[in-house]
Amino acid sequence: MAITAAQVKQLREATGAGMMDCKKALTETDGDMDAAIEFLRKKGLAGAEKKAGRIAAEGVVDTFLSDGDHKAVIVEVNAETDFVAKNEKFRGFVAEVAAQAAETAASDIDAFLAEPWKLDTSMTVNEKLSSMISIIGENMHIRRFSQMEEKNGVIVSYIHAGGKIGVLVDVESDVVNDNVKEMGKNLAMQVAALSPKFTDRSEVSQEFIDKEKEILKAQIMNDPKESQKPEKVIEGMIQGRVNKELKDFVLMDQVYVKAEDGKQTVDKYVAEVAKAEGAKLKIKGFIRFETGEGLEKKNEDFAAEVAAQMNK
Repeated sequence: MAITAAQVKQLREATGAGMMDCKKALTETDGDMDAAIEFLRKKGLAGAEKKAGRIAAEGVVDTFLSDGDHKAVIVEVNAETDFVAKNEKFRGFVAEVAAQAAETAASDIDAFLAEPWKLDTSMTVNEKLSSMISIIGENMHIRRFSQMEEKNGVIVSYIHAGGKIGVLVDVESDVVNDNVKEMGKNLAMQVAALSPKFTDRSEVSQEFIDKEKEILKAQIMNDPKESQKPEKVIEGMIQGRVNKELKDFVLMDQVYVKAEDGKQTVDKYVAEVAKAEGAKLKIKGFIRFETGEGLEKKNEDFAAEVAAQMNK
């Protein structure tokens, strides 16, 4: 039978579920309103839409490694509060999302959300997410994921502060042992702490360098004393500052945080490990996720939120 817009509207108002979910429920139940409500409740979709407008900027970053640490994925799943982000049920769901994302062929979040949930193929990933929203009682988002593969070496992961930051490091090596893995872990910790933009100089585009030079030149020209210097001197100053910035932005150029002399670069540390292990080592890349980066965060204290609820 044909499902009318009025029926969809009625079901949506009764359950708070999404429009497409309501249409599907009515189609599956031949327009029976009570059966459609039950259908949505069984799917855990009733009530989820009402929470969809809330800001979800807390959450957890998690990783999942497979195929003998040759494949890995990193995911970020958001919730509204840090309290829920520490909840074991929420964390369990994030781990399940990571395991699924490790195998997905989806190239973006929309495609990932539309695929069947592997632990219950009667629902999609998005429907499972809606179910968890209803169970936990907060808005949640599966925000992003990124896969990594290294056939000739190992991938090392690091989770900082219980999931606030997650890092994957791609280590190409003809020797894979505990010392090589420890080196990868140390570099993952370095990436977590210092947040480099690039792995090595080869990743730095000329466009990026030109933009940095443009910014630095503007800073110099806005300084009455510096702007009076000869053009050649200014160019030298700009190049010097760019080189200094690259030592901060480029992982291999950074000072290794565990260096005993406070001077050893990451590049020299990797070379030291390679020599000690008789290995050909190359750090091919890294991925760093930080929970909520770039998202607006709710600025309400808990007491005020409780008071607001009591006054409704």
